[in-house]
Amino acid sequence: MNLNLKIQDIFIYPIKSLGGVRLEEAWVEEKGFQYDRRWMLVKEDGTFISQREFPHLALLRLAIAHDSLLVFDKNDRSSQIRIPFTQVLDEKIKVSIWDDQVTSVKVGSEFDQWFSKKVGINVFLVKMPETTLRKVDPKYAKNGENVSFADGMPYLIIGQSSLDDLNAKLENPVPMNRFRPNIVFSGGKPFDEDNMNSIRIGELVFSIIKPCARCILTTIDQDLGKKSKEPLHTLSTFRTSNNKVLFGQNMVAMNEGKISVGDPLIVMD
Repeated sequence: MNLNLKIQDIFIYPIKSLGGVRLEEAWVEEKGFQYDRRWMLVKEDGTFISQREFPHLALLRLAIAHDSLLVFDKNDRSSQIRIPFTQVLDEKIKVSIWDDQVTSVKVGSEFDQWFSKKVGINVFLVKMPETTLRKVDPKYAKNGENVSFADGMPYLIIGQSSLDDLNAKLENPVPMNRFRPNIVFSGGKPFDEDNMNSIRIGELVFSIIKPCARCILTTIDQDLGKKSKEPLHTLSTFRTSNNKVLFGQNMVAMNEGKISVGDPLIVMD
């Protein structure tokens, strides 16, 4: 395996299913990168919403300020809202992410109103408190890890060469943002990540757990907020196993600390 692997991109998605934020460095925590998917939009019954039902969520973009999230409408930069990191109400709400039910806290009615207008239905903005423990599926956990509001695993890694290989098969190439990775590395051959079990980035060790099964969210153009058939259709022709279309690898972190773009990625086994 090519050992000249480097961290090319680091992404977080602070509010589940909204736009991602590229960082030069990030703090690795058990649940995922700091601020990654710690907020979420839910319906009045507590079930989460995503781009699967509401593709136009892709048009709600984020930036990280020193003390807050800035959320803005890609098509209307004058429409924006600032969410302080510490902003929460003293109001708990049970929320559902797939088969999990966990306790979250509401963030504030002004945020609910802003997002409800953007989404088109009544929604609440909720935050996961540090005290909420949502377990990674025991089939995959290494040390009983917890996860944020992510679909199921704290980290997703993809090699740029894997996307290049896919794009060579597509009539219209797609950007990496279709796959919402946390870490993208450069160098190596397509799908090298499939053959990794444990990696080190700086002082941080990650255990690679399982391939990531992909859904229709990959077919949503993140610049237009609209669905198509690709790249899922083409991926399914050469990346299907047990009726699941696979792209990227899910990971858990073995320790906490900082990683940066440009760090070497060392394959331990």
